[in-house]
Amino acid sequence: MASVPLLVTAPHPCSYLERELAQSAFVAPSFGLNTAIYSQLIAHGFRRSGDEVYRPHCAQCSQCVPVRLPVAQFKPNRNQKRCLQKNQQTAAIIKPAVFEQAHYDLYLRYQNHRHAEGNMAKSSPDEYIRFLGSSWCDTRFIEFFVADEIAAVAIVDCVDDGLSAVYTFFDPKFSSYSPGVYAVLWQIYYAQKQGLEWLYLGFWIADCPKMNYKDQYQPLHGFIDQQWDFLKK
Repeated sequence: MASVPLLVTAPHPCSYLERELAQSAFVAPSFGLNTAIYSQLIAHGFRRSGDEVYRPHCAQCSQCVPVRLPVAQFKPNRNQKRCLQKNQQTAAIIKPAVFEQAHYDLYLRYQNHRHAEGNMAKSSPDEYIRFLGSSWCDTRFIEFFVADEIAAVAIVDCVDDGLSAVYTFFDPKFSSYSPGVYAVLWQIYYAQKQGLEWLYLGFWIADCPKMNYKDQYQPLHGFIDQQWDFLKK
């Protein structure tokens, strides 16, 4: 991997594990990023949030495991097959990663329903697009429609060897369609059609329900001790 300057944050309360302190190593803002460089970084366990690229760098904890799925080997489990069946008529439209009022309104509905106590529920339009978009990354916003109504939006990065699932938000009234699950399944099958190898799913944390659902997508690989291998739960 090319030499990339990294900075390390000060310890701060972990967002995922109670009573734990977290640190991150992130790419220096002055360094010029592009999709080719990010493709190398994501293959070494990094992740994007807005224009910032980072990975956990905690001295006393290694629970955050970068994970990716070899899409050609994926086989849906029973619940995922039910989700696919329910979404047979769900339509997807691939859009550029630009601000759209309908997306922003949906994002706020989602945040106020699922995370009303958090700061993201109060995001301004600029904060919203800076969090999900990027000035240098090849990003797409995937719209999902149920009965001609926008039900969900998935933010997806395109890298050299695969796709990266960045974030998904949805209208709570369509929860019965499991839009979060369907968005991941759609990305798996889209990557297959494009001849790509991986779907990067961010970080898996065994002791965090918000993050451990990712092991439902098998066979999952984890980046542990600087190499990828099958994730052992």
